[in-house]
Amino acid sequence: MAMSRDEIFNHVREVLVDALGRDEEEVTEKATLMGDLGAESIDFLDIMFRLEKAFNIKVPREELFPAEAVMTNSEYVSGGKVTAKGLAELKNRMPHTDFSEFEKNPDVNKIADLFTVAAIVNFIEGKLK
Repeated sequence: MAMSRDEIFNHVREVLVDALGRDEEEVTEKATLMGDLGAESIDFLDIMFRLEKAFNIKVPREELFPAEAVMTNSEYVSGGKVTAKGLAELKNRMPHTDFSEFEKNPDVNKIADLFTVAAIVNFIEGKLK
């Protein structure tokens, strides 16, 4: 039986509450992992393992959090901004992510804001289909 989006969100929220020591009320779909929930890069691995266990799926790091490969490529980043080619690559690698705000100002320092709870829910939802 397929899980509803609400069920997926509730499991993701449990994972993030446990992994990051946050209160349930703080974990909303709009919350960013780093900015709002205080995740550090080391937490991403723990979150991935917990998601794999909670949903009985395989979550390759480069699938859920592929920004590192883009940030280190000079074709994709120039002058502190993600280039059009870089943005296209991010969109290709992260179809589960909403880029509408980031596109307005593709500052490389704002890439972390792309990693939202909603993006994780979308990713998991896609994996479970």
